[in-house]
Amino acid sequence: MILKEIKLIQFKNYKKSNASFEEHINCILGENGMGKTNLLDAIHYLSLAKSAFNPLDRQNITHETDFFSVMGKFIHESGKYDIQCSLKKGEKKIVKKNKKAYERLKDHVGLVPVVLISPYDHELINEGNEIRRKFFNNILSQTSSEYLDNLIDYNRILHQRNSLLKNNHNPDPDLIDSYDTGLIELGKKIHQFRKDCIKDFHPFFSQHYAELSNGREEVEIRYDSDMSDSKFPMRFKQNFQKDLILQRTELGIHRDRIHFMIDGFPVKKFGSQGQQKSFVIALKLAQFDLIRESKGFKPILLLDDIFDKLDDLRINKLMELVSSDFFGQLFVTDARPERTLSIFKNINLPFKIFYIKKGIIEEV
Repeated sequence: MILKEIKLIQFKNYKKSNASFEEHINCILGENGMGKTNLLDAIHYLSLAKSAFNPLDRQNITHETDFFSVMGKFIHESGKYDIQCSLKKGEKKIVKKNKKAYERLKDHVGLVPVVLISPYDHELINEGNEIRRKFFNNILSQTSSEYLDNLIDYNRILHQRNSLLKNNHNPDPDLIDSYDTGLIELGKKIHQFRKDCIKDFHPFFSQHYAELSNGREEVEIRYDSDMSDSKFPMRFKQNFQKDLILQRTELGIHRDRIHFMIDGFPVKKFGSQGQQKSFVIALKLAQFDLIRESKGFKPILLLDDIFDKLDDLRINKLMELVSSDFFGQLFVTDARPERTLSIFKNINLPFKIFYIKKGIIEEV
């Protein structure tokens, strides 16, 4: 999948700008605060119909304006796609493919797969299970429409059940029973998807970690779910009175635990800074691998300001992969132009250079 062109109107700090990209390497350079990350986020938006950084869509509208539009032209062996994402204040978000609006936004997810590596990825180590579930949800949502359907339905029923628990001290037993049945059945399906995903993910992850760390430690991802218990349906129903007191659903797939381990211990507590960096990069490279294997083509890779966060060893390992044409189309941002130019001039692949200044994209 290749992004050939992009056009931004009132998206974050881009009032109106456009660019045509190289199908291999695109270097996005400029001082901090000029809009480099915002450009990558626009590409992410075209892929997943949402920002990687702003949970509220209206936060992506340029200050003192009332709408934004992001348009991209993609080419793939299966065809050409003109994708447009737009939002006007007070109205619903619209996503179009070849000028036809999707009735359901979820039908777009997976058409243009993308992997983003950014400084925020360290949250996978430092934060809790919600961030880790989102990581695997991202992989599965881009590779399986069935999984995404199940996840959306599960979250809808969970929200309805929690609202009932919060607002009604004596909820209708039949209504609760219908919610319970839905959560249990959908939870079983989601659990199997996640279990299979982590099983397929692990060999890619272990291989990349070994390459980044010269194979000095054993790493492991452990998946712990309430759904693993064959007696879960009975436990879930027996927990109703406690749920009523807590005013929320305590058990279920939304509480899955994912443990990142190094030599049998949590990497968050026992991994060195270097080990944690290798762990995170290996996770993201394995994400790329699994999406590529599932889709049958390479996702777009976005590298946001990673050269400042990685040491020479890990930068060199990444560049070895770039040189080997392991990736497809690559977008990389850097606030130090001389560093990026020195890195990519030694790579035998075509590349373009863009400078960003106050929301204006200039090709060199």
